Amino acid sequence: VQVVESGGGLVQEGGSLGLSCTVSGGTFSNYKMAWFRQAPGKEREFVAAISLYGSLYYADSVKGRFDISRDNAKNKVYLQMNSLKPEDTAGYYCAASSLSGSISDRNKYNYWGQGAQVTVSS
Repeated sequence: VQVVESGGGLVQEGGSLGLSCTVSGGTFSNYKMAWFRQAPGKEREFVAAISLYGSLYYADSVKGRFDISRDNAKNKVYLQMNSLKPEDTAGYYCAASSLSGSISDRNKYNYWGQGAQVTVSS
C-alpha cells in the first residue's frame, strides 16, 4: 500500500491551504484515514480522521477550522485548512489503517505517507 500526500506550502496567518492524499495498492474503502502533524522537536500528533462510514473526528486545536473528507471512488482523502495560525506549522502526514483501535492513536495506523510541509507566517 502506498500513501502519497500533495498540497501544502507557505501561507500567511488567517489564510487557507488544502492537502490531498492518494492511496494505492489496497482497498481504500476498507481503511480509516487520518491526518497527523509533527512540528520540529515535537511528537507526531493527531489532527483529523474519517472512518470507513464517514464519521469525522478532530483535535480540539483544529476543530471548526479544518475539514476532512474522503472520496472512495478516487481513493483520496482531503484536509481543508482554514484560518491558519503559525502554530499549525508542521509536516502533515496522511495515514491509513486496517487495524482496530482508537481512531486518533498514531500507533493504530499501519500505512503512512512521506509528509507535506505546511508553513504559516505571522
